[in-house]
Amino acid sequence: MFPNFNMYSTPLLILVIQGLILVALLLKRYVEKKNTSDAILAILLLITSYQQICYTVGFMGWYDVFRNTKINYFLIPAATAISPLIYLYVRSITKSNFKFQRAHLYHFIIPIVLVLYRLTIFTYDAMQPGFAETQNGILKITVDEAIVLPILNIFDFAVMLLYLAFTIQLYINYRQKIKQYFSNVFKLELNWIRNFLLVFTFLFLYSSLQTVIGSVIVDLGYQERWWLNLAMAICTIYVGLKGYFTDTTKLNKLDFSFSPKQISIPEDAKTAKKEISETSIEAIAALMQREKPFLNPDLNLSELASQANLTRGQLSEIINSGFQMNFNDFVNSYRINAFKSMLKEGKHKQLSLLGIAYECGFNSKATFNRVFKKLTSFSPTQYLQSQAE
Repeated sequence: MFPNFNMYSTPLLILVIQGLILVALLLKRYVEKKNTSDAILAILLLITSYQQICYTVGFMGWYDVFRNTKINYFLIPAATAISPLIYLYVRSITKSNFKFQRAHLYHFIIPIVLVLYRLTIFTYDAMQPGFAETQNGILKITVDEAIVLPILNIFDFAVMLLYLAFTIQLYINYRQKIKQYFSNVFKLELNWIRNFLLVFTFLFLYSSLQTVIGSVIVDLGYQERWWLNLAMAICTIYVGLKGYFTDTTKLNKLDFSFSPKQISIPEDAKTAKKEISETSIEAIAALMQREKPFLNPDLNLSELASQANLTRGQLSEIINSGFQMNFNDFVNSYRINAFKSMLKEGKHKQLSLLGIAYECGFNSKATFNRVFKKLTSFSPTQYLQSQAE
């Protein structure tokens, strides 16, 4: 009978409904705020939810009751559409004022061709006698399932692998660029991008392993493949919730309008250091001690360069080569020294350690603890205890 609510169909049904609700919320926010990333994420979740709907109704008994359903024609492998959406979503977050352009449609040529191909064979099969009484027509069986789908499995793997590699590289480069330009590394937002990529990398590896096992080792039935669909449904909810509640707009509003060459770290740091005059290094150190610009939690390379009467490229070169640090570590080292000074003055008797960290220019507990551990090898509490001994 249909619908059959059982241990396989019910969890998928609940998760799919929640996924579609998140799609609606993202589209609503896109209409209101015009954030392109919301629209891209909504389409991505809609495609993954569609795949889960097809499996959900299968576990609910649809295909057993309606044996002549034509749903197989519209179960189109979606990896070639999901992979560019993953790339464009991360791109929309990390690129300033990103807008979807006509050129981006080239990423979707393959899935568009696949849709047209399935519509073509469906139209042909529908014209053949006896099609109304069967589930799959002649072209679906002899061409699509026998030839096209095995090739498409390999092609899907290659496309997804390439797009994930490109997107991960995009994320890594963007993260390094932030460290070179901003004292606030936007840890929460960058962690979301990292987790987003980890989720789809996990699903890619799981799906690839299942395909290999099902094709080479042992035939996997509908129930054995349920676990992948459950994982996809859970991941859809996670991505939808985190994507909706994480404010990524601050990332694509950052200004990186300087040449990448201006922030490159020289290969031979010792030689580069000689090229930076001691006067320049001392002038920057004096500025940091005198003006204390690091107390501004939103300090960036452009603002500090303005105070030092230098170009961003000049200041970046002095910090990278003269101090042997990126901009983020350079600023945070002064914040940590200011924190230590306040401890010596007994500020911890009046303020909490986190309160002192905020006064020194840090803007989050997580960032403060991570930076302090990195630069001192102690946690803030351990360091305070060591000074008391």
